[in-house]
Amino acid sequence: MRVLIVDDELAIRDGLGRKLRREGFDVSLAGSGLEGLKLFHVEHPDLVILDIVMPEMDGLTVCRRVREVAETPIMMLSAQAIREEDIIAGLNAGADEYLVKPIRLEEFTARVRALLRRAQATPPETREGYDDGYLIIDPQRRQVSVGSKPVHLTPTEFKLLMVLLENAGHVVSQRELLERVWGHEYADDIYYPRVYISQLRHKIEPSATDPTYIQTEHRVGYRFEKRPPSG
Repeated sequence: MRVLIVDDELAIRDGLGRKLRREGFDVSLAGSGLEGLKLFHVEHPDLVILDIVMPEMDGLTVCRRVREVAETPIMMLSAQAIREEDIIAGLNAGADEYLVKPIRLEEFTARVRALLRRAQATPPETREGYDDGYLIIDPQRRQVSVGSKPVHLTPTEFKLLMVLLENAGHVVSQRELLERVWGHEYADDIYYPRVYISQLRHKIEPSATDPTYIQTEHRVGYRFEKRPPSG
């Protein structure tokens, strides 16, 4: 697996690069957003790791440029404590993951592997889709349509939706979502489901503030409710 690390701090990108190489990854390094974007188009990595604040072109801009042409999983590196606003900005740009500096190398490696697993996971052929005339979910093609228009979901958003759909009519706890969608490495990141659910609602619901499909069970988790076919 090839990983592209884009960070203007030499010590950080070299340290992360050495760690991943020891773990068997093929690693490329870039010291600016512009250089990173050029390398991305040349090398077509399996994963991109982006610092947010960089010269020439910041990480969010690089992320948006990558998303224009590819579904490559993207991990953002943040130098400050993660706020929900930061995560939402990253998700809107197309990021799949956030990690806060200073970075613990073992956690970093575990999350890299977990992100790659999510991106590469393929739905079982027996998994049922969903179609009520308004919302259409096709697991085999990894396609979602809302009101007859295709909707783009990141690999993580799609997996989250599929876990909820598999358990339609039943509450899925936040911890179960974390373990099944993100992996056991994320068991303590309780803000992840809330933020991703919010983003998912904005993409598939007729009204994100008055959801039809994804219901919240306060302090417990979330439930997907099927609706009668329209028309």
